[in-house]
Amino acid sequence: MQTIDNYNFAGKKAFVRVDFNVPLDENFNVTDATRIKGALPTLKKILADGGSVIMASHLGRPKGVNAKESLKHIIGAVSEHLGVDVQFADDCVGQEAKLKAAALQPGEALLLENLRFYAEEEGKPRGIEDPKKYAATEPEKYAAEIAAYKKAKEDVKESQKKFTATLASLADVYVMDAFGTAHRAHASTALIADYFDADHKMFGFLMNKEVAAVDKVLKESVSPFVAILGGSKVSSKLSVIENLLDKVTDLIISGGMTYTFTKALGGKVGKSIVENDLLDTARQVIDTAKAKGVNLVFAVDAKIADSFSNDANTAVVPVGEIPDDWEGLDIGTKTEALYADVISKAKTILWNGPTGVFEFSNFTHGSISVAEAIAKATKAGAFSLVGGGDSVACVNKFGFADSISYISTGGGALLEAIEGKILPGIKAIRGY
Repeated sequence: MQTIDNYNFAGKKAFVRVDFNVPLDENFNVTDATRIKGALPTLKKILADGGSVIMASHLGRPKGVNAKESLKHIIGAVSEHLGVDVQFADDCVGQEAKLKAAALQPGEALLLENLRFYAEEEGKPRGIEDPKKYAATEPEKYAAEIAAYKKAKEDVKESQKKFTATLASLADVYVMDAFGTAHRAHASTALIADYFDADHKMFGFLMNKEVAAVDKVLKESVSPFVAILGGSKVSSKLSVIENLLDKVTDLIISGGMTYTFTKALGGKVGKSIVENDLLDTARQVIDTAKAKGVNLVFAVDAKIADSFSNDANTAVVPVGEIPDDWEGLDIGTKTEALYADVISKAKTILWNGPTGVFEFSNFTHGSISVAEAIAKATKAGAFSLVGGGDSVACVNKFGFADSISYISTGGGALLEAIEGKILPGIKAIRGY
């Protein structure tokens, strides 16, 4: 497999799939340039070698051309951080993109328009509803709709081939550096790699770091391996839990998932979020963990509120004794100490998901305490990987970022990797 360290980009045009899906304010100013900064080592290496760079990204979730989600809004920010006046093409497969890419000189950079302005990037039909929600139950009644959608999907897949080939034709080499989209088999993240031989496609520096961090946790972990999983629903993390039970020594279940497990064990959870249809599944997870010798760690107390509000009245009670009109919004102080004790013994740590309703400032303390415990364990020699929007926000906002071994830029991609799935954007480069 080709590596960016060993490749000389002199005289080459590099198509770099970056993740510039950055937040913008009402005046279209970039409010957080973290993702732009993350791509700089790769982009600067190409330019320093004497190559030129063609950057491609998505922004938002457009369903067609939308001026508000145009990448032209970030040209200034990218130029400033890259130290080069970045050119812009108002399409990504049209005549302007082709002409500007062809005219690029060594040391120059071009940013293409939002890839997702085109249905072919994702390979999904637009303007027609996916009938899957009723196709299984009433296939005869909706036969026409099902047939129409199938035809539309086939048409998009066919045009996607031309779209992908056009993107590939712009450059001599392909560099995948957008881990946040690696779980998508899109034209620019996976399919395009087929148009380049093994010597002309590679991961960028950011992707290399992400892949190495995931491998270190899932394939090269040192015991004790502690995973902390938050999030509101067991259903969204069930595959993750099942995969981790074969890898971890300790699994801390936190966030809203706490209350489904608590109720499954016979506790009272008041108005706390609960998936009643997964109570049996929760009990099965507990039995599986026990059979595999995994220490499943649950909260022992909860910070509760009498309404879902930052300004609600609060109290701390045993997690299985929440009054009927109250709900759990964070862990309590005894649980903070319990989690910290488990984390302190770890040599490998994975954290995905906060302990409570992190968007409310009065219910952030549990997540902060977890971040602090991870930072201390990391200082003591553990390898720590933090991923997921709120977990990352916590370590960044409260000054723990420099105390974590690696902070992932991928939300859904990291989650699918933890589930044990092979990510298309990774397989496209290394073959597995």
